[in-house]
Amino acid sequence: MPNFSPQTLLRPDVAAMEAYVPILPFEVLSARLGRTPAGIIKLDANENPYGPSPQARAALAAGQYLHIYPDPESNALREALVGYTGVPKAQLLAGAGADELIDLLLRALLRPGDQVINCPPSFGMYPFSTAVNTGRVLSIPRRANFSLDLPAIEAAAAQAPCAKVLFLCSPNNPDGSVIDDHTLRRLLALPLLVVLDEAYVEFSGPSRIGWVRQYENLAVLRTFSKWAGLAGLRVGYGAFPAWLMPHLLKIKQPYNVNVAASAAALASLADQAWLQEKVAALVSERQRLYAALAAVSFLQPYPSQANFVLCRVTGRDAAQLKHDLEQAGILVRYFAKPGLENSIRISTGRATDTDRLLTVLHALDNDRPKEKQTT
Repeated sequence: MPNFSPQTLLRPDVAAMEAYVPILPFEVLSARLGRTPAGIIKLDANENPYGPSPQARAALAAGQYLHIYPDPESNALREALVGYTGVPKAQLLAGAGADELIDLLLRALLRPGDQVINCPPSFGMYPFSTAVNTGRVLSIPRRANFSLDLPAIEAAAAQAPCAKVLFLCSPNNPDGSVIDDHTLRRLLALPLLVVLDEAYVEFSGPSRIGWVRQYENLAVLRTFSKWAGLAGLRVGYGAFPAWLMPHLLKIKQPYNVNVAASAAALASLADQAWLQEKVAALVSERQRLYAALAAVSFLQPYPSQANFVLCRVTGRDAAQLKHDLEQAGILVRYFAKPGLENSIRISTGRATDTDRLLTVLHALDNDRPKEKQTT
């Protein structure tokens, strides 16, 4: 094909951008470690180890219309979410996970060069989707204790005329800290769309999703991935300002929430008692996990209101620790980013998962070289 050059077609910024690195599929990890899935404790992606509720499993097994396209507006799910959130249906939108809604928001709002304020360390999809949608990330790092630097955010918003969006995550991923009401109200005074990601709010509470009725510059994102155990089905939702909803509906993919995901989400909302019992178990186990990790000499855990605990690793290499745990069939998340140097994040599992993790950690602790005693 003469005179054809692929590089002239590809967006230069896409060619230059770094790829988002997701967690490897379970079957790939299983094969790599030479273990069956049942022999692996997966604590690296904040998934719910109890999985879908009985009613959700039954709904998936009984699916009758998998050969028919789903409702483009997810009306049944949105109507059910009215009762769960207290937000009018007209301000609710379902998506293929909260990830799709992050991308959808930015597609609707950003022109090339527009800025998005991000407060790292936080969820990696915010800067990733900003770059994909031709925006520029304005990073305002969190303080050492992971609290927001409010004066710096306010100064950035005042000095960046092209800033349009501020992403906040509460509880924050990866440390589990929460934003208080006073801080959120102060940030809502900025001339930006504040996007509050509440993916883990069921483990902390209360939600601010009802605030969208008071603030025209607030969007709140939620998901069924964590509390309802539907991570593999990719179903989330958000509450958005009334002025933005018609435009999001206009540009979204027509059939973005599939039939199976919608059925499982609806059944989950009808089986809240079972799910809340498992959420309570995970919260209790998170508290036990945090206390137990604090007793490991090379770990410094941070308080968390989510379903995971972030730990600084001291006196040893965190990457090697991740590897050592992998060899024992335990998967955790390793970080080496600014603000997360030499750190691991451990998802909350069942009590038996914590027991096995602690057994391995204590064995590694006992194997550490002891300092020579002086006489």
